[in-house]
This record gives sequence, structure tokens and C-alpha cells, in this order.
Amino acid sequence: MKKKMKILFIGMMMITMLLSGCGAKETAIEEDQSLQEIKETATEGDQSLQEIKEKGKLVLGLDDSFPPMGFRDEKGEIVGFDIDLAKEVAKRMGVELELKPVEWDGVILSLKNKDIDVIWNGLSITEDRKKEIGFSKVYLENKQVIIVNANSELETKKDLAGEIIAVQLGSSGEAALNADIETVNGAKEVRKFSNYTEALLDLKAERVDAVVIDEVVGRYYISKKPGAYKVAKEDFGKEGYGVGVRKEEVAFIEEVDKILDEMKKDGTATEISEKWFGVAIVAE
Repeated sequence: MKKKMKILFIGMMMITMLLSGCGAKETAIEEDQSLQEIKETATEGDQSLQEIKEKGKLVLGLDDSFPPMGFRDEKGEIVGFDIDLAKEVAKRMGVELELKPVEWDGVILSLKNKDIDVIWNGLSITEDRKKEIGFSKVYLENKQVIIVNANSELETKKDLAGEIIAVQLGSSGEAALNADIETVNGAKEVRKFSNYTEALLDLKAERVDAVVIDEVVGRYYISKKPGAYKVAKEDFGKEGYGVGVRKEEVAFIEEVDKILDEMKKDGTATEISEKWFGVAIVAE
């Protein structure tokens, strides 16, 4: 009798363990399925690329006085290196490109408010901006240089002590200058302008002594006025340009990156670069 009871007890224990094992396995499967569903939901939840395609247009926010990246030509039309790149990306995406000039110091707010879809206008990738918005991969290398009048003896950051330095409000040049406390504290004044055209006009008129500006932009201005300006020997460091988007729009910016990569491979990006700079300077 005792032997039968013992066998019965062992049998019941084995059945319980089997059932428990099945239950645990089913629970694990359910949890795995739940995790997969969460991942799929997260992917499906990002409709950023689809929304752009359904809308049929890509709204690009820019400062329209920022040659050669984006500016108005003699006919009043917005043209530029970034404009040509963006037009080709929009074309390959199957949408129209709409250009929307905005105040540069409020451009990130315009993006967040969905007044524009991208910031594509010589936008430097900085740590502060990365806290606010998302970026494409770097498509152009740049640095913040010091432009002075051709007859100026200013060559280094130390030479700016006691001088009036001009920057564009909300620009990377302003951020780079502000990060150099010694230079800022040593300057007589840091004068802020709404655009670089005004800043350089004041430099030519000697109302300011130097302008901190993106190298690609500064050298473009210098090429248009030979003998008027020069680039000082020292600069405020290197940086990269990227396309600015809303952080959550991962699918959309991945598509932009993919198309830009295609344009680099098929030579389109090089053609656009040579048109505006005379050489191929698009980042690999």
C-alpha cells in the first residue's frame, strides 16, 4: 500500500512539473511575442516618411541670405548648394520641394512646431542642437573662420582682444565664439546681425573688425569681392553640416541618408559640389 502511494505521489509530482514547464514555456512565448509586437508597433508608429509622401511635398526651412548654401539670386529666386541637393532628394523621394525662409534664430522652433519639415541650410551639427533635434549623417565638413578686411593685421583669436566681433544671431559662428570665453571676454563688443550680408557690409565699412563665419560661406563671399576680405590664420574649430529633422522622425531621415548616399555613389553630389565650389567637397 505504501509502495502504491509512493508511486502515485511521484506520478502526480511529474505531471505537476510537466504542466508547470508547459505554462512557463507558454509564458515565455507570450512575453517574446509581446516584445516583438512592441518592436513592430514602434516601427509602425513612425509614419514620418509616409506622411511626407502623402503630403506630396517637403518643406525646407532656411535663411535665404546664406550663400552659397541658400540665397536669392538677382532674379529673387532662392538658389544654392543645399537647395540643389534638397531638390534632388525630394525628386527621388517622389515629392515636391517647398522653400520656406524663416528667421534663423527661431528655425529650431519652426521645425518643432511643424512649420517646416527640415532645416537644410548649412546647419552645423552641435551638441546643443542634438539635444533639441535629430540630424542626418554629415554631408559636408566645415569650420568657423575669422574674416577680416584685406588690409587688417588681425590673424589670431588673441588679436581680437579689444576689437568688435560680428556674428549672425543663432548661428554656429555665434556658438563657437561664445564657447571661447577668453576671446569673448577680451573683445570690446560682440555685435549680432540677422544675416552675414549685413555683418560683412559693416566689416567693409570698418564698423566691426572681424566676422566669425562658416568657412564655406566666408570663402564664397570673398570670391565675389576679390581683394576686399581675407581669412585669418586661426579658426574656431571644425564641424560637420547635417540635415535637421524632428528627433522622432527616424524613418524619414533614414530615407534622406539613403538617397544622399546614392547621390554620392552615382556622381550627382559631386556635380552639384563642383557647380558651387569648383571642387568635390561632399563628405564621404
